[in-house]
Amino acid sequence: MARNASVLCLSSVSKSFGGLNVLTGLSLDVGDNEVLGILGPNGAGKSTLFNIIAGVLAASSGDVIYRDRDITRMPPWSRCRAGIARTYQIPKPFSHMSVFENVLVAGVHGAGLSVREARRRTDQVLERSGLARLGRHLAGTLRLLDLKRLELARALACEPQLLLLDEIAGGLTEGECDIVVDLILAIKAEGKTVVWVEHVMEALRRGCSRLAVIYNGAVLTDGLPAEVLARDDVKAIYLGEGGNA
Repeated sequence: MARNASVLCLSSVSKSFGGLNVLTGLSLDVGDNEVLGILGPNGAGKSTLFNIIAGVLAASSGDVIYRDRDITRMPPWSRCRAGIARTYQIPKPFSHMSVFENVLVAGVHGAGLSVREARRRTDQVLERSGLARLGRHLAGTLRLLDLKRLELARALACEPQLLLLDEIAGGLTEGECDIVVDLILAIKAEGKTVVWVEHVMEALRRGCSRLAVIYNGAVLTDGLPAEVLARDDVKAIYLGEGGNA
C-alpha cells in the first residue's frame, strides 16, 4: 500500500541475548503521519523492537534510520530530544509527585524546555489529555485510565514527532478504550506519527491506518487492518498453536 515518506526505517534489525535470537532481520518502514499498529503473540519480539527504537537496547545488527538520520547507536536521551517519545505498558509515574509535576519533568528533561516553557506546555498537554482537573492530584492516587493518560501526557510533553505507545489500551474497559483511541486519532490529526504495540484488537481496528504482525522475530505481514486480520496465518497465530493475544 502507498504511504507517505518514511519517518522511521528499520533495516535488517536483529537482536540476540546470548544464544537466543529475539529479532531476526526485521525490516519495517513507518510513514509520516500514520498510526502503525504492531501485534504478535507473547515472545514475538515486540518489546525488544520498541526498546531498540527508543535506544534502550542496542541492535545486534541492522540499522535504525529516523528522518533520514542513522540513530542506530544514538543514546535514548538524544533520541528523545530528536523527537522520539514512548509510553510504557505498566505506567511508571513519579507516584509521590503531582500529575502536573510529572508532566513538567518530562517537558524540562525530555524536551529540554525552560521551566517557564515547560509549565506552558504542561498546561496544554494536561488539557489535551483530559487531565487538567487532576493536575494537583498525586500520580500514585490515579485510577488506571488516568494513569494511561498520564503516560501519554508525559510523552507528549517531550514534543515528539514519533510516538511509541506500548499497550496503552491494556486493562481498560471498552468505553475507556474508546477514550484512548480518540486521543490517539487526535494526536495523528496534529501531524504526529504513532507506532502502537497492542493486544486489544478492536482498538487497533479503529485507531490504526496500518497493521504489522511480528512473529518469530520478523515481520510476517503488514497492510490495512481489515486485510491483515482476515489472513489465515494471522488467525492461526492468535487462535491456534502460535500463541494467544
